[in-house]
Amino acid sequence: MSADDRVDGPHQDQQLVTGGTDLADAEAALVLTHGRGATARGMLQMAAEFQQEGVAFLAPQAARQTWYPNSFLEPVERNEPGRTSGLQAISDAISEANDAGIPTEQIMLIGFSQGACLASEYLARNPRRYGGLAAFSGGLIGEELDDGYPGDLEGTPIFLGCSDVDPHIPEERVHDTADVFESMNADVTKRLYEGMGHGVNEDEMEYVSGMVAELVD
Repeated sequence: MSADDRVDGPHQDQQLVTGGTDLADAEAALVLTHGRGATARGMLQMAAEFQQEGVAFLAPQAARQTWYPNSFLEPVERNEPGRTSGLQAISDAISEANDAGIPTEQIMLIGFSQGACLASEYLARNPRRYGGLAAFSGGLIGEELDDGYPGDLEGTPIFLGCSDVDPHIPEERVHDTADVFESMNADVTKRLYEGMGHGVNEDEMEYVSGMVAELVD
């Protein structure tokens, strides 16, 4: 899916939950994508840890709290139409921020688990300069990754954080995702945490807080 191909899927009638600085007064925005079985409001609670004056929060909600039905490692067609509809939900949130006068260069995507996979996929499929990407316990979607993701991320800062034994995210996919983003001219930071499990730790939160702060420096 590219930003020019409008789709109408299961997630398009869901609420966009907002927080942080009012969008009309913000100079930067975070688009926050939740994990399987979770909620947009839960992502706003996480984002409170990153709160900076001038940063708006936009959190799309997945229908039935799930962006796509199967593992992100399944063939892509087995996760449609949820995957494409989820990518559209991210695109719509970015457009909302753009319409409020916030350039894409000041918009950062932050996702956990399913939401991290979806946010990663969005950047790879819609390359340009973004304010950043933080993918907590996620990676690019598909049974096999494409041979080439064309396009230039123009130095977009990207953080990939995951356990080395995550039950849902193979370590190899994190490495492969980092390789793809580096080949697309992103500024990638990758951190694997020994024995952590499927979650987000303090080191990750601290690093991403710094990324958010740089949006409004």
